[in-house]
Amino acid sequence: MIRFLAAVALCLIVGLSGVGMTHELRPGFLEIQQTAPETYDVRFKVPARGNLRFGLHVRFPETCSNAKEPRSERAGAAIVERFAIVCLDGLEGREVSIDGLSSTFTDVVTRVALSDGSVQADRLTPDRPSFKVLVAPTWMDTAWTYFRLGAEHILLGIDHLLFVLALLLLVRDPWMLVKVITAFTVAHSITLVLAALGWAHIPQAPVEAVIALSIMFVAAETVRQTWRENDLTSRAPWVIAFAFGLLHGLGFGGALREIGLPQSDVPLALVSFNLGVEAGQLLFVFAVLALKAVIDRALAIKLPWVRTVTGYGIGSIAAMWFVQRFALMF
Repeated sequence: MIRFLAAVALCLIVGLSGVGMTHELRPGFLEIQQTAPETYDVRFKVPARGNLRFGLHVRFPETCSNAKEPRSERAGAAIVERFAIVCLDGLEGREVSIDGLSSTFTDVVTRVALSDGSVQADRLTPDRPSFKVLVAPTWMDTAWTYFRLGAEHILLGIDHLLFVLALLLLVRDPWMLVKVITAFTVAHSITLVLAALGWAHIPQAPVEAVIALSIMFVAAETVRQTWRENDLTSRAPWVIAFAFGLLHGLGFGGALREIGLPQSDVPLALVSFNLGVEAGQLLFVFAVLALKAVIDRALAIKLPWVRTVTGYGIGSIAAMWFVQRFALMF
């Protein structure tokens, strides 16, 4: 199993070394807030590289027109545009799209808050650059939307997946693996709720930087375990998973806080988002283990330094992420 997981890790390292922060830290964000029956405030955060703004533009229905001229300001690695629109007969039941999205590799998270308190959240991709504003979102619409957002967040969060993969490399016993995954799940569920509700607020940039440090720590432990050292990490790796799970939960909660929670269905949205995160995480674990079961026999590599090389590879990528994320704090 270790040989197979090492091979998977090396493939991820080679394939993802150049895109370490592209998805999880650089999505666009479109927020539409209804202020009157036909009036909406719009905030559009567009990713930028240096002074170059991504060529993304919101396209509203033809019945909409600007009520206020756009104002732009710099916000970290993005440009934030704010303006107001007036739409005859409102936006409900009509389509909003992002021009230019289909020719990029980024996503745009959308949030529409209507005056009745309902909130509709979605994620637009290059393959699906538009969405329809729902007239009256039901509880099932809300649950499915936040479940899908949670699953997509974990599956597109390369750093979280690399952390889970490092844990799989660290743990050899199947029963211990169950305890490790459970501890990680319980821990990040706790801080996800606290962060999403604003009860535990830490700026997102430091959280993301320390998450990279957590990956470096687990990667270092995989190297140390090559020599079978008898310490807390080898005896009770679930303790490490729980401790760092609390940290990763702050990252999940920060993402959910940015998307926003519906005023009328906060518990439903929290549970659905968390279940989506768990589903995505378990899907990744099962996929890795299933692939291992199929092709492990085909891997004849029996080199004692495979775990060491893999650990150094994961740690190197995490170190690069830490430097990049630390730089964003200033």
